[in-house]
Amino acid sequence: MSAAEAGGVFRRARGRTLDAFSSEKEREWKGPFYFIQGADPQFGLMKAWSTGDCDSGGDEWEQEIRLTEQAVQAINKLNPKPKFFVLCGDLVHAMPGTPWRKEQTEDLQRVLRTVDGEIPLVLVSGNHDVGNVPTPETIAEFQRTWGDDYFSFWAGGVLFLVLNSQFFYDASMCPALKQAQDQWLDQQLSIAGQQKCQHAVVFQHIPLFLQSIDEDDDYFNLTKLVRKEMADKFSQAGIKAVFSGHYHRNAGGTYQDLDMVVSSAIGCQLGKDTHGLRVVVVTAKKIIHRYYSLDELSEKGIEDDLMDLLKEK
Repeated sequence: MSAAEAGGVFRRARGRTLDAFSSEKEREWKGPFYFIQGADPQFGLMKAWSTGDCDSGGDEWEQEIRLTEQAVQAINKLNPKPKFFVLCGDLVHAMPGTPWRKEQTEDLQRVLRTVDGEIPLVLVSGNHDVGNVPTPETIAEFQRTWGDDYFSFWAGGVLFLVLNSQFFYDASMCPALKQAQDQWLDQQLSIAGQQKCQHAVVFQHIPLFLQSIDEDDDYFNLTKLVRKEMADKFSQAGIKAVFSGHYHRNAGGTYQDLDMVVSSAIGCQLGKDTHGLRVVVVTAKKIIHRYYSLDELSEKGIEDDLMDLLKEK
């Protein structure tokens, strides 16, 4: 099956929304729910990292296939089912136009087709998906393969915004596309700011910051100027949390009332964390999240204290 033929299985975002959810039905808060966040399956990085050749060394990805299969199996076993499963970018390691990209993409799609059909898949673009310096061509390729690179959807009375964070990193080759996302984002934040939703949440690949809004610029965060502008925009609109990946380690911090959540990878670990997934419980008043290793989630499922939150009226 080609990537184009497989597309429908992923309930891809089209027209800047996700057709897996009916916005009319999902705008109303009906009680607590949870979703699963993963990041960076990045097929090919483990071999590339082990050989020290991150640019062209990713010619094997059997380990990532096994880990992503384990993640999907763990999610499929959960009861009750999560509202959705979001993957926060770097789906594959091979950059646009480089060897093994097609093969990595097809293998990942084969694994993701086994996600329970009742659990919508939400896909976020990362730097390896659209390029460190995206172009109209790389964005178009992502859209053909996975769906829109930015969009919003309603689920359980919560407004979720999915952003292309490469536009915040370097949009020098596609300024018009960045401007379009900026204008769209302002409209979405206006909706959130009018408090017509129970909560509003952002998904993007690159974190605003890793620990603190004032930390130094780094490969793994956005520049101080950009992060401060975005964090202020989000905070003023009442965004509760930003979930990201990219760092291949768990991290995060707060800015005003905004929770910056950085989740480690399903695939290659660059620190001391385990291959894992984050369970995110949304209640009427707050958003609670916990990172689980794939083994923990597979063998034990979600802990009772989180499950109890789902029973709150």
